[in-house]
Amino acid sequence: MEDSELLWRASMAPRVREFPFKYVPKVAFMFLTRGDLTFSPLWDLFFRGHEGLYSIYVHTNPSYNGTVPSNSAFYGRRIPSKEVEWGKLSMIEAERRLLANALLDISNHRFVLLSESCIPLFNFSKIYNYLMGSKHSFVELYDLPTPVGRGRYNPKMRPTIRLDQWRKGSQWFGMDRGLALEVVSDRKYFAVFWKFCKGSCYSDEHYLPTYINIKFGRKNSNRTLTWVDWSKGGAHPKRYGRTDVTMDFLERLRNKRQCDYNGKRNNICFLFARKFMPNALDRLLRFAPKIMHF
Repeated sequence: MEDSELLWRASMAPRVREFPFKYVPKVAFMFLTRGDLTFSPLWDLFFRGHEGLYSIYVHTNPSYNGTVPSNSAFYGRRIPSKEVEWGKLSMIEAERRLLANALLDISNHRFVLLSESCIPLFNFSKIYNYLMGSKHSFVELYDLPTPVGRGRYNPKMRPTIRLDQWRKGSQWFGMDRGLALEVVSDRKYFAVFWKFCKGSCYSDEHYLPTYINIKFGRKNSNRTLTWVDWSKGGAHPKRYGRTDVTMDFLERLRNKRQCDYNGKRNNICFLFARKFMPNALDRLLRFAPKIMHF
């Protein structure tokens, strides 16, 4: 299917709320990658034994010809993809493509966007219950009155998008089915970004935060579920290799914070973390059974 047909099919929602059949709600894990899923052995441990509670969708470079073992949870999970350029609108198109494919399965209730450098911080049951039990979606958005925030706004976006509505945030989201349907159905705000968000605008950092801020702010937690370290500054976050991965480091990522969850304070704020280098895999495989209780 062409993207236009895919988005049209995915945007359809049943008007009868009571389903005429029984099903188990699933989490759609959507991986936006450039090539190999380096941490697939770790994710395979994470998914093992929970078949029927998750779906996997992988969007990779269309020229990528790597293979996946037939006993992996990622086997046969690639979706038709197109070229993606960092910071460009093609990134948003890929995210909508992943959402649309996942929405075709009516049993997918939660949708999580991840990359090839992401790892889970808890076992499957903990993450599944956290997502399914939430009353909100998880899209980070904030107002940043600096050149890399409001400075990226194009005045030509008025009146559809005003400067005071412009928001920035992480592209790594977790959302419910209702919001996912709205994202794949949106033509009004996506068209504005397509026309006016050029150059250093970086659509992947602004489209979802701005769109959700305007339309669905009350349904959103205004935070991401994916931890990342921007303390070094620059255009890319800090990368973590083999020697960085210790049991103490992973424990700090898991529980050393406070955030709002369904109106109450909670010490679990991040379910995933990035950006990990391939040489960290052996230590992650060694520590996961002890810390994450795979």
